[in-house]
Amino acid sequence: VTPQVYSRVLDEELRGARDLLEEQVKGIGARGARVAESHTRRGPTADEILDLAEELGADLIVVGSRGLGPVRGLLLGSVSGGIVHGATSPVLVLRGGENAWPPNRIVVGDDGSEEAKGAGVRAARIGNLLDVGVLLVRVYPRLPETDAEGREFDARRVDDELRREERTLESRAKEIGDAASGALRPRVGITVGEPATALLEAAGQDEERTLLAVGSRGLDATRRLRLGSVSTKVLHAAHGPVLIYPHSGN
Repeated sequence: VTPQVYSRVLDEELRGARDLLEEQVKGIGARGARVAESHTRRGPTADEILDLAEELGADLIVVGSRGLGPVRGLLLGSVSGGIVHGATSPVLVLRGGENAWPPNRIVVGDDGSEEAKGAGVRAARIGNLLDVGVLLVRVYPRLPETDAEGREFDARRVDDELRREERTLESRAKEIGDAASGALRPRVGITVGEPATALLEAAGQDEERTLLAVGSRGLDATRRLRLGSVSTKVLHAAHGPVLIYPHSGN
């Protein structure tokens, strides 16, 4: 292949990409929204999207998921996964087909971190915009304060501890509602189990129409592959849309 032929092929690909982008812009406009800018880039997809998001100071990155599945996604990586783990902005990953958006409900996983609060605030704003209820869930690996060595199981003490934790979560929900500029305060729920599994179960039978929102704790790639983080597990296992708020140390 001569340089001239190679250059012509690249030009044709770029022209086709611009035509496709223009078609998408028109389609979005036909649905009542306005596209402020459109950009065509050349290079590794995830890197180019992340670079452009930083250049624009994007408040949110929205991407689709190709549905490679949990094993292929972890071993090979995907564009959406690469963006989530490299972004300094919140990322909304859409999956589940055309009927998955707008969601019927929103479930936020809260572990007390700033990242989880950021996810909650973004989720509350989306819920306010779409008039959708938000459930703030805190998951414990075991019942709080029941496994101290030598202590007998005390149902009343467990109940008191759970009520105390619920009041703490109610306070957190108020913080999120206030930070979301007047959005309705999320409802709260406490459950016990493996965090990612519990959040997926909280989505219920209508999982494809439930937006799951979580914070990313910023694990490095090695730990993410070996142990998995809640955000990674939710991202790979959810059937519906997922909102990931980035680690504040990115």
